[in-house]
Amino acid sequence: MIRLAALFKPKAWLWINGRKNIFERIRKTFEDAGVDPYKQPVAWFHCASLGEFEQGRPVIEAYRQKFPGHKIFLTFFSPSGFEVRKAYLGADFIFYLPADITRQVRKFLALVNPKVAIFVKYEFWFNYLRHLRQSGIPTFVISANFRADQHFFKWYGDWSRTALEHLTHLFVQNESSLELLGFIGINHVTVSGDTRFDRVTDIVAHAQRFPLVEAFAAGSHLLVAGSTWPADEELLLSLMQKQGLNLKLIIAPHETYPARINTIMARAGNIAVRFSTATETNLAGINVLVIDSIGILSALYRYATIAYIGGGFGVGIHNTLEAATFGKPVIFGPAYSKFPEALELLELGAAFSVKNKKELLSVVELMFSNSDAYAAAAQQAGDYVQARAGATRIIMRKLTETIQ
Repeated sequence: MIRLAALFKPKAWLWINGRKNIFERIRKTFEDAGVDPYKQPVAWFHCASLGEFEQGRPVIEAYRQKFPGHKIFLTFFSPSGFEVRKAYLGADFIFYLPADITRQVRKFLALVNPKVAIFVKYEFWFNYLRHLRQSGIPTFVISANFRADQHFFKWYGDWSRTALEHLTHLFVQNESSLELLGFIGINHVTVSGDTRFDRVTDIVAHAQRFPLVEAFAAGSHLLVAGSTWPADEELLLSLMQKQGLNLKLIIAPHETYPARINTIMARAGNIAVRFSTATETNLAGINVLVIDSIGILSALYRYATIAYIGGGFGVGIHNTLEAATFGKPVIFGPAYSKFPEALELLELGAAFSVKNKKELLSVVELMFSNSDAYAAAAQQAGDYVQARAGATRIIMRKLTETIQ
């Protein structure tokens, strides 16, 4: 099905093309680097996509610092992660993950020979986990989050639960995950919290500055909308028709291929400029800046008055913490129930969920007109992130005990 989709969709084509001759390319990369994984330890980290990479990044970097003699081998399942982070300097080798088919799994493990395997959040590939255990390779999942509606906890979940039994240890985000796993007899578990809190606090400390964005936002309220989809953009652009808001808008879509950017530009009309072509001159009188590059969104939140997180009118919202860490109130659509941080931010009054244009406008007007309400929401957002940092330290303590 993916091969068929590759005829029409760029992402599917990347998924297929990135796995061509993958074992030959891995072998040659090892040879070119002078690395023999049977003589030099290799730590294998796997992330599904970009979000999971950002979640795993604090542990990758802490691992490198703790074990400088080990090589870091990083894999991705999705092009959304690989294509963005294939030049990441924190790993020695970066590849797509070969398919979870027994023949390919055996070939991959024989070639890479990892000393340890670390999966981030949700990746429970049955054949990989089975063969890792059979090979005696310590295998961990970090920042996992479990819910009662998942197949592991259903009457038909015996086969799925086997995958969890293959793991050496699970690091989960919260007590509810610990309790759910205990109910099905999975007890090799530690509540560490979510490593994303460590990652986003580091983003604040090293956030890049964008003088052009500073000039664009000067004298106006700025709404930074990250990881948006068409349904989000329809709501956001409707705000620009409201008089008296003194609002400027940055849209950073989840996908930045040319057709998507062209669609947003056409919707916005002559009030929008692409980031790649923006200058102080052509931004004059412009109210919408469309980000057509990748890797800068997290730093852009620093300039926001409020942030909008996309995905809430689809399968689920994207990363709320990158905005909250800067002390920014966040807004998102109704599909947030699977995300504990969204639920907690809502309870604290640091986040707002909207279902339509009217509700979005109401929240924006409240934040812009009521300084006390805004200050309270902003304070709660920043405090929430700061109070939950430290998961990486807990994980590294256990990894060190296991590996040494």
